[in-house]
Formats: sequence, structure tokens, C-alpha cells
Amino acid sequence: MGVVEECAPMSAAPQPARPPGDQATAWTVVRGLRAAVVFLTRVPAGGFPYRDAEWRWAPAWFPLVGAAVGAVAGGVAWLAAGAGPLVAAALAVIASLLLTGAFHEDGLADTADALGGAYDRDKLFAILKDSRIGSFGGAALVMSLVLRVALLARLGTAAPLALMLVGAASRVPPVWLMAALPYVSTGDARSRPVTRGGPVQAVVATALGALVLALARAALSPVAVLAMVAVSLGAAMLCGWRFHVRAGGITGDFLGATQQVGEAALLLALVLAG
Repeated sequence: MGVVEECAPMSAAPQPARPPGDQATAWTVVRGLRAAVVFLTRVPAGGFPYRDAEWRWAPAWFPLVGAAVGAVAGGVAWLAAGAGPLVAAALAVIASLLLTGAFHEDGLADTADALGGAYDRDKLFAILKDSRIGSFGGAALVMSLVLRVALLARLGTAAPLALMLVGAASRVPPVWLMAALPYVSTGDARSRPVTRGGPVQAVVATALGALVLALARAALSPVAVLAMVAVSLGAAMLCGWRFHVRAGGITGDFLGATQQVGEAALLLALVLAG
């Protein structure tokens, strides 16, 4: 998600048959968690090489990794609370960027440039291949960061918990898009093995996201819970529809953009829910 990819305006190529010994086992699923940490963050988790089956199970763990990233960022916000809510919010977002290497933000910028600057599918994929950030991408990136900082500052003392919840919930919609839409990139993109996760991985990811939400249920109003569920569904449906119409499927950049849209929308929902 959010990587420079070589893309082509065509339907996804048929997936090759799984080789013998590449079937999912309990250890494969567990190794998928480690692969998810490697894929989504800059944490030196190691464990290479990963088999295709292990990369396929990585998306199932995305919400758990997101919750961990959010918990670290929330800890930074809590420690910096004495400097004021705006400073604490800014430092929390910086901590998140450092942990993830601005992985999803890169996808947001590339997606905004492609969708905003292309009038046909060929041009869209050409822009996605370009590593430079254009006007649409720069504007989207700035506004995403500003909005997230402002919303976290508005949440105040609730920001640390919100960061953990949103970190988990915002990473569920991309997994459903992997299961529902074809992958339309070609080349040896970093995202390719991971995006082969299917409905089973999406269900597990949803269960983990729901578990994180349930653990924090005592601190949330029923309105806030319903708002988070509705926003997650809305982000998946809206982004999926747009990507299908414009590109015929998903790319790693599109998945990163979906996470960013979901994160900002979830924070806004929590603020409005009070």
C-alpha cells in the first residue's frame, strides 16, 4: 500500500495455482502476523524469507498491527499532553509517520494525483508509475495531516484511545477491497503477494477490528460505536466503487489511500459523536 508500482490498465491476471506445501497451516497464519509487521511498519521484525501463503495471511493481521501503531502514537500524545492538545496531536501523528514510514500517506498522494490528474485509464496508470508528487497529491497529503492533527487535538484526553481504535478500524476496509476487487498492477510490486488475501483473511481482519472495539466499549457511547461501524463500511464501499470505475480494480496505492480516508473519517465520526 502506498508503494511505487508499475501498473497497467487491464484486468488482473489469473492467480497461479498454489504449489505443494504452500497451504495455510497454523504456523503460516502466525507467520502472517510477523509479515504484516514487516509490511506495514519500519519495525525490524525480520523473518525473511516469507512464503506466498504467509504474505497472503498478513492482511488478516492488519487491524492488530494498526492498533499497535495507534497505541504507540497514543502513548506519545499522552506523554506530551502537558504541552497542549495541538502539540500532543502533532507529535502523535509524527510518531505514526515514523513507525509506518509514511507508507499509507504515500499511497494517498499517488492516488490523488492519479484520480485527479487523469482523464482516461491509460493516463491514470502512467501517473501511478510516476514517483513524483503533483499538485493533487501534495494538497491531499497536507490536508490529511492537518485534518488528523486538528481532530486529535479536538478529542483532547480521548485522543490516545481514539488513535488505537482508529488504527485498527481504518485497516479493515483495505482488506475487504483486496477480497472484492482484482489487483490491476503488473510487475514485481511489493504489494502483489499481500493483496492475494481473500474473504477468509477479510473476515479475520474484521473480527480483530471488532475485538479491539469491544475491548474499548466501556469508554465509547453507543452512538460512537455505530458511527465507527458505519464509517468503516462507507469508506470501503465508496473507495471500492471509485477504484472500480476509474481503474477496474485496486493497486497498493489505492489501498493506502483507503486507509487514510478511513482514518480521517473515523476521527471525524468520533469528534461528532462526542
